[in-house]
Amino acid sequence: MPRIETLAVHAGHTPDPATGAVSPPIHLSTTFARHPDGSLPQGFLYARSDNPTRHALEDALAALEDGAVALAFASGMAATTAVLQALAAGDHVIAPTDAYYGTAKVLREVFTRWGLASTFVDLTDPAAVQRAVTPKTRLIWIETPSNPTLAVTDIRRVAAIARDAGALCVCDNTWATPLLQRPLELGAHAVMHATTKYLAGHSDVTGGALVLREAGELADRLRVIQTVGGAIPSSFDCWLVHRGIRTLPWRMRGHCDNAERTAAFLAGHPAVEAVHYPGLSSDPGHEVARRQMAKFGGMVSFQVRGGAEAALGVVSRVRLFTRATSLGGPESLIEHRASVEGPESRTPPGLLRLSVGLENADDLVEDLGQALG
Repeated sequence: MPRIETLAVHAGHTPDPATGAVSPPIHLSTTFARHPDGSLPQGFLYARSDNPTRHALEDALAALEDGAVALAFASGMAATTAVLQALAAGDHVIAPTDAYYGTAKVLREVFTRWGLASTFVDLTDPAAVQRAVTPKTRLIWIETPSNPTLAVTDIRRVAAIARDAGALCVCDNTWATPLLQRPLELGAHAVMHATTKYLAGHSDVTGGALVLREAGELADRLRVIQTVGGAIPSSFDCWLVHRGIRTLPWRMRGHCDNAERTAAFLAGHPAVEAVHYPGLSSDPGHEVARRQMAKFGGMVSFQVRGGAEAALGVVSRVRLFTRATSLGGPESLIEHRASVEGPESRTPPGLLRLSVGLENADDLVEDLGQALG
C-alpha cells in the first residue's frame, strides 16, 4: 500500500478521460442522462444521491483512513448528527465531558427529545467509561485530542470497552487527522472529520465526513441518511477539500513543528498558568498520545494567570494571530473559548485556544511574548 504522502496526492485523482486534465473537473450537474432502457451509463442519477466530484473525494477519504467506506457531508456537525440519527430511540450514548460544544449541544438539546439518552464522562479514565456502560449503550463517542483542553483518550482501550458492550465506537479525528492518528487501526468502527479544518486546510470551505472500517449495515444506514436527509456538500466544496488533501502531510508537519515550539515557549512564561498540549512531557495525556499519535498536532490551549480579564487582554494585544473561530488554516488563530461557548461553557475562563498556523515559529512566539507582557 502506498505511504500516506503518496495517497494524499493520488487518491481519488485520475486524469480526466475527456480532456486529459490533471486537475479534476468540478461536476456541477444536478442530474445525469439515462440510456433509453433507463439504465445509468456511469452510475450517477441525481446529485443528492451521488456526484462524480463527491465520489472522488469519498474515495480519497477512505484511502487516507484505510477504511472501507467514506461519506462526505455538508459539515462536521452534519456528519456527527448522521451517526446519532443511525441510532434508535431508547439507545444510550457515552460522550466526553469536554466534547466539542456542538456535539454536546446536539445530544442534549436535539436528541434527548428523540428519546436518545446520553452520559458525559471523563473518557481519559477507562474505568469511568466502563462504569457508564448500560445494557442500552450503543455508541461511545471519542474526541481525541479534545476541544479545547486537548485531553487524550486511549482509543484502543475505549474501543475495547465498546466492543465488549456491543456498542459502536466512533472517533472524532479532526484535530489529529489520519496523518497523526489511526483510530480504525486501534479498534474504532468509524472516524468523523470536520473537513473544514486540516483536511481542506485553507479556511475557505465547510464540510464533514465519516469513514467506516467496514462496509455493511451501518454504512448502508448512514448512506440513506446522507442521501435522503440531503446534508451533502456542494461539488465545489468537495473539490476544495480534495485539493487540500493533496498537501495535508506537509502542512501537518509545519503545524506540528510550530505548535511544539509555541507550547514550549508558553510552558516557560510566568504569565501562563497551564499549557494544554500532549507533546509536552508534563501533559497528563503525553504517554497515551506518544503511543497512538505520530506527532502531537497543531492546536495548543493555555490558561493565563488572572482569568478571563487577563486572557481577553492577551487577545486584544496580539498582532499576528487573528482573533477568529475555527482552525486548521495556514494562518494562526486565537480564541477565548468560554466567550464563544456562552454561559453553559465548561471551559476555564482564562483559557485561550490557538490554532498554530504555518508562519515562522519565531514570529509567532514573539507575538505571544509581547501580548503576554
